Amino acid sequence: MSAKIPSANKKEHHLVTHNHSRNDEYYWMNQRDSKEVVDYLEEENAYANDYFKDSEVLQQKIYDEILGRIDQKEESVPYFYSGYFYYSRYEEGKEYPVYCRKKGSLETEEEILLNVNILAEGKAYCSVGNVEVSDDQKYVVYSVDFVSRRQYDIYFKNRITGEIEKTIVTNTSGEFVMANDSRTIFFTKKDDALRPYQAYRYSIGKEESSQELIFQEDDEMFVLGVSKSKTDKYIFISSNSTLTSEYHLVSADQPHNALKVFYSREKKIEYSLHHGQGKFYILTNWNAVNFKLMECGEAATDKSQWKEVIAHKDDVLIQDVEVFGNYLVVDERINGLSQFRVIDLKSDKSYHVDFGEPAYAAGMYANYEFNSEVLRYHFSSLKTPTTTIDIHLGTQKKEIKKIQKVIGGHNPDNYITERIWAKARDGKQIPMSVVYAKGTKIDCTQPTLLYGYGSYGIIVDPQFSVARLSLLDRGFIYVIAHIRGGQDLGRQWYEDGKFLKKKNTFYDFIDCAEHLIQKKYASPQTLFAMGGSAGGMLMGGVANMRPDLFKGIVAQVPFVDVVTTMLDDSIPLTVGEYEEWGNPNEEEYYHYMLSYSPYDNVEAKNYPAILVLTGYHDSQVQYWEPAKWVARLRDLKTNNEPLVFKCNMDTGHGGASGRYQRFKEIALEYAFLLTLNPGSH
Repeated sequence: MSAKIPSANKKEHHLVTHNHSRNDEYYWMNQRDSKEVVDYLEEENAYANDYFKDSEVLQQKIYDEILGRIDQKEESVPYFYSGYFYYSRYEEGKEYPVYCRKKGSLETEEEILLNVNILAEGKAYCSVGNVEVSDDQKYVVYSVDFVSRRQYDIYFKNRITGEIEKTIVTNTSGEFVMANDSRTIFFTKKDDALRPYQAYRYSIGKEESSQELIFQEDDEMFVLGVSKSKTDKYIFISSNSTLTSEYHLVSADQPHNALKVFYSREKKIEYSLHHGQGKFYILTNWNAVNFKLMECGEAATDKSQWKEVIAHKDDVLIQDVEVFGNYLVVDERINGLSQFRVIDLKSDKSYHVDFGEPAYAAGMYANYEFNSEVLRYHFSSLKTPTTTIDIHLGTQKKEIKKIQKVIGGHNPDNYITERIWAKARDGKQIPMSVVYAKGTKIDCTQPTLLYGYGSYGIIVDPQFSVARLSLLDRGFIYVIAHIRGGQDLGRQWYEDGKFLKKKNTFYDFIDCAEHLIQKKYASPQTLFAMGGSAGGMLMGGVANMRPDLFKGIVAQVPFVDVVTTMLDDSIPLTVGEYEEWGNPNEEEYYHYMLSYSPYDNVEAKNYPAILVLTGYHDSQVQYWEPAKWVARLRDLKTNNEPLVFKCNMDTGHGGASGRYQRFKEIALEYAFLLTLNPGSH
């Protein structure tokens, strides 16, 4: 390498909280657009580029492999809604989708609603949030973010002339819904901390100043959302914190009426709302840690009027519900896996959909027609490409609509999937999903990548990845650790990995790593770890706690400066996070969070090789968190293992927006892992 290892300036900056003082010598890095900050980031990028120069051929090879498996002319399965078949498709070599539809039949002429490739011309980043057509077919309405800060502007295109209305709506969350009059739209705007906090009503074609504020959420713990019932009868304005919910609604036929509250917020009572035939269905945790399903009439919506439809069970987490005219489909998680329970509303009989594999990912998808007798869902596993399936709810007959095409061929039988369990230090059993190519030896010598997240109740399902084949075919074993902090084994699994139990997340991951080593899936010389965002915090935590277990770590957009960020309520999304991590303004939480915060616990010791990736425009985890963490690691670590930091100056939390650009990022990550394990090239 010719580039000099970056060394960031240290500047005394003492932060005093609860009579406890910390010296944050890299605090100055939060000055966005400061020349000193930008120069430092560019210095790190130059070092990273120099580090990866020797693996450029390998990166290109991996990128070409991934690209070679992709169906460049891929098309989504069309779904039917209000007389039209809607779908999106890709054109060969193009980065972005084309949104299309056909009237009445798939044999009719295609109409292009929005070509995102044209929209993205000359832009470093382009992300479309939502696309809708007004009921009178006059307008195509879409939201787009050109910066990667998740701040979307809404545009109104005349479908007949193709012209864009002069008025646009700015700084929205990207969500919007249209009322049944084809003119009124509802959307949310963001505050300076990027929190959706205002709900607006606006009539297309009017002046921008005519936007009407209909609800403002002043509690910084809550974020607003907008949606429309599948019956097309109601517009919903939701207000949610991590622990509490509230819905307001208005008739979609009379969109200028006043909002009506469905049930006023009650602390630690969560609910989501679905409209059916003359009634509402309420999925709630009221006296039900794993949630239960209730119903009530349209006129009497107070909690006292709710009646139980599906009771709470200690071993079944109700994740979601899909409401049809004659059926309910309930997404239940049992023993860590999704199962669909279909209930016939006329006979009250029910059955579970058979998925046919021991470990898999399944999710309901694009079921927009209320009176449909068919449920569409996605199914995949770590070895099985994503399959789109329609099941007739009455006959249980299945029709495969699409199997993800892997160009060059892919035989799932060439890979082995397993579900294994690690014993946590407190006796809990932690599930892990495993995949590897047939012929891979389980003898400690092969490289193993352990992936984890473990926050917000988010479940990392064992899904297929066309890119991951480039690791598996080189002898890697890939493992997902379903650790506490997610809801993999029910709501309590989540509750036991947050607040003052957060360290269970780190301990579970470490215990999974030790189990893999004990069972000869890996050794400390062949075990790698990866996680992003809150999973990046996990990476920072385990790097501090047990650096001896891992040969290398990839931390993507890592949330590592936990305490300082959570004490600064001007940073986007901070206040709402109190219900996930705790509020460090309270002394007990402050000291507990400080005990695991990756940045605050960097020490003078040996660390594994670490690759850190972030985006300069990240709205979720500000770029300075990983930048500060890397600077402190460089200063204190006592060995010469690689420490590489790359900040994409054009992107944010989700990385590159293009279809193929993200595969270049994956190829970079894989090259980092493979060069640390030369036998796998």
